[in-house]
Amino acid sequence: MNEFPKLHINLEKIEKNTETIVNIAKRSGIEIVGVTKASCGDPNVGKAMLDGGATGLADSRISNIKRLKEKLPAASCMLLRSPMLSEISEVVEYADSSINTELVVLKALDKESRNQEKTHNVLLMAELGELREGILSEEFSDLISFMNSTDSLHLLGIGMNLTCFSGVIPTEQKISEFLQLIDGIEQEQGITFTLISGGNTANIPRLAQKPFHSRINQLRVGEGILLGRETIHRTSIDQTFQDAFVLEAELIEVKKKPSVPDGDLTENAFGEKPVFEDHGEIIRGIAAVGMQDTILDDLLPCDETISVLGGSSDHLILQLPGKRYNVGDTVFFIPKYGALVHLFTSNYVQKSYDPIDCKI
Repeated sequence: MNEFPKLHINLEKIEKNTETIVNIAKRSGIEIVGVTKASCGDPNVGKAMLDGGATGLADSRISNIKRLKEKLPAASCMLLRSPMLSEISEVVEYADSSINTELVVLKALDKESRNQEKTHNVLLMAELGELREGILSEEFSDLISFMNSTDSLHLLGIGMNLTCFSGVIPTEQKISEFLQLIDGIEQEQGITFTLISGGNTANIPRLAQKPFHSRINQLRVGEGILLGRETIHRTSIDQTFQDAFVLEAELIEVKKKPSVPDGDLTENAFGEKPVFEDHGEIIRGIAAVGMQDTILDDLLPCDETISVLGGSSDHLILQLPGKRYNVGDTVFFIPKYGALVHLFTSNYVQKSYDPIDCKI
C-alpha cells in the first residue's frame, strides 16, 4: 500500500481528551461512554477512551462492535443505531446493549436472546424534536409493557439524541422536556429508570459551566473526545487537544498557474459549479488525496499560509506560499468530524499511530 495519504493517530491525546471530559462530567455524577464510530470502531482508539476513564464504548455499526469485542472483550459495547432486523443475531451475540425505538425490533431481539440464552440490554430513545431515531410519547406504554413481559430483555434506561441530524440544541427547555417525559412514563408505568442517557458532545458546554440535572447520569461522547471540540459552536473544549488526528498528503504537482480557469464552464465531476476569484497567477499545488477519501472543505491546513481551493475524486487543489514546497513534499491537515469519518472509511488512506503535532 502507498505510504500516503496517511492519517496520524495520537492515542495519548485521545486518552487525555477522554480524561478531561470524564473529569468535567464527574462533577455532575455523569459517566462518559466513548463513541468510536468516526474511527470505524478502531480498537486502539477504543482502548484509549477506556484508559481515559470512559465506562464503555458505543458504535453505530455491528461490524465495528464485533471488531471492538475481538480486541477488547471485557469492554461494555452499545450499538448506537437501532438494530436492523437482518442483523439481530449478531447484535445479541456481540453487543451488550442497543438503542431501540421499534416494537417489532424488540420482539426480534427477545426471540434471538432466548435462542442464544442471553439477556440483552435495551436503551429506549425518546423523540425530542431532532427527528432522527426516537419514540413518540404515546408509544412508550406498549414498548415498556412488552419489556416487562420478557426476561430476555433488560430495560437499561431511556435516552435522547439532539444536534446530529436537525441540529436541535440541548437547551434548558429541551432537557426539561426530556425529564418531564421521564417523570410521566415512570408514574404511568410504576417504574424508575436507573440510566438516563442525556445526549452527546453538544451537552459539554453546559456541563462545563454548571452542574447538570441530577437525573441525567450518562453522556455518549465522540467528537468531543476525538477532536476536542463541542458541536454547537465548534469551539475547542478547555484542556483538550484538537490535533489527535492529522492527515499527511504528498504533493504531486507544484506550478505557478492562473487563479481562474480558461474556457466555457459547466458543472464539475460532482455536479458542482465552483466559484473562482481572480488573484492573478498563484502557486497551485496538487496533493494526492481526494473526495473519494475525505471531505476536502473540512480539512484545516496546519500551515496557515496554505489555502484549500477544492478538488476532485483523487486530487486536492491548494494555493501554496512562495517557493517553500516542491513535488514530493508532504502537507498536513487537521480534519473536521466529517472529514475524519471519511478518512477512516477510505481504504486508500494509511492509518498510523505515529503522532504528528499540528497547532492551528
